[in-house]
Amino acid sequence: MHFEDYVPGARTEHPATLTVDQAAVIEFAEQFDPQYFHVDPVAAADGPFKGLVASGWHTAGLMMRLYADQYLSKVASLGGPGVDELRWLAPVRPGDVLRLRTEVLEARPSKSKPDRGLVRTRAELLNQDDAVVFSCIVLNLLAVRPQYSESPRMETEVE
Repeated sequence: MHFEDYVPGARTEHPATLTVDQAAVIEFAEQFDPQYFHVDPVAAADGPFKGLVASGWHTAGLMMRLYADQYLSKVASLGGPGVDELRWLAPVRPGDVLRLRTEVLEARPSKSKPDRGLVRTRAELLNQDDAVVFSCIVLNLLAVRPQYSESPRMETEVE
């Protein structure tokens, strides 16, 4: 896929899923977000979520994995300038099965670099109960489809 293939209004329920692993929740949190409700299942049972929950940043990473695997072009991606409206809408727990839903909000060609365009996409993670647990708006730069000019034809004179 290239820039031209991201059509505003296109909404996709992607089929692949990720299952949230308790060991990965704890490992991520121990390194990056060591709050007790992310790292200690016993203490988390009495905490605000009544059990262990994934760090929001871990959840964002899970979304990015599904986004890169199922939505983002492997041939045209040029990175991205940011993410807007990052929201954690419900706790993500070990054992949850997450899937990605995307909607192209905007696709506009670059004014300064005609070989690319900017695509704004709403990305949502849904759990096994169809609850949206995470959402954000991702900005991606994508290459336009290469334009191949026709080779000049060899003209031969026939006498």
